[in-house]
Amino acid sequence: MALSSGMSLILSLVTIVLLFSGMQANKQWLTSSPVQTLFGGFVGSLIFLFSLTAIGNLETFIFGKNFQTKLFPEVAFCYLFTFLSAAMVHRICVTSALILSTITLYYMNNISQKTYTVISPVPPSVPARKKKHG
Repeated sequence: MALSSGMSLILSLVTIVLLFSGMQANKQWLTSSPVQTLFGGFVGSLIFLFSLTAIGNLETFIFGKNFQTKLFPEVAFCYLFTFLSAAMVHRICVTSALILSTITLYYMNNISQKTYTVISPVPPSVPARKKKHG
């Protein structure tokens, strides 16, 4: 079931708040072992995913369906927000969030290209006929 841009924006914002507050509330647990620190980076990459979704939905809601999210400033802002939220937990969380967010961005781009790229069939080319004079 697909959601409207407005509803998806609200759900993305709520999810961002829940993930961010969960990271801050469990900061001690996330830094207690290396595996849990990497998990903190994974949660940071989820913050990236939902923040990019929220910004994209906000732009769609304001500017219309044909507006596209660009690398700068939207993706750069989401990266910055992700890194700041992960840095509040541990600096290793920032590194793993960078790697996982870049992988997430790659796959989001692939899904977007498959979903929104319109491939129209190319009509066969017909050679022009020369008129005979005479």
